[in-house]
Amino acid sequence: MSTEFTKENMDACFKELGKVFRKLNGTKMRAEIVLIGGGAVLANYNFREMTTDMDAIIRSSSVMKEAILCVSDKFSLPHDWLNEGFKNTESFSNKLEEISVYYKTFSNILEVRTVTAEYLIAMKLMSGRRYKNDLSDIIGILWEHEEKGESISRAAIEAAILKLFNEKKIPDISMSLLNDIFSNRDYESSYNKFRKSEMENKEILVEFDKNNPGKLKGENINTIIEEARKIKMEQCRD
Repeated sequence: MSTEFTKENMDACFKELGKVFRKLNGTKMRAEIVLIGGGAVLANYNFREMTTDMDAIIRSSSVMKEAILCVSDKFSLPHDWLNEGFKNTESFSNKLEEISVYYKTFSNILEVRTVTAEYLIAMKLMSGRRYKNDLSDIIGILWEHEEKGESISRAAIEAAILKLFNEKKIPDISMSLLNDIFSNRDYESSYNKFRKSEMENKEILVEFDKNNPGKLKGENINTIIEEARKIKMEQCRD
């Protein structure tokens, strides 16, 4: 199986995970996984076809680690295909379990939950990575809800930000996007614009890391992107 998760193969992984966990753990103690990020987008929306990230909050007995490894071996996935690494990022909140919603149960023992709508947008705003799907995901979620006649208001998003992050400051680029999208509401062109930019930025960082191994750090990513884009614009003018 590819490390590019779709909704279908994501569910296949959880089906196998539930099966293996039940075999290793027995039936007395249930497990709970709260999907966030790309996995949550896949579970709840149709605009995103795949993700390479499977970030989650895992509540389980210790044998879950072994079960995760068993699934990785069966489907040729990285050993950390399901992980809690996002807990060390700006988008983590200890309120996520509280606001999570039910997704599916596997093997009558593994309950998978997700984060949806304004809370998922709030997390994406706090992360604000220009080289991932964060900004385009925000637009995609708003767009899909609008298409279904279930518009998400700015007030709901701001309430979700306050609920998850209290007074923590949202990155400027995220606030700029939020202001822009609620001003023009041109979801389709905005989505295409930001998705194109994210893919270009990822290419910039891959090239930089290739030419400067070990020098790509979280704190210099935006500077690297801006400098590369500035050079490209100057080349186009010439």
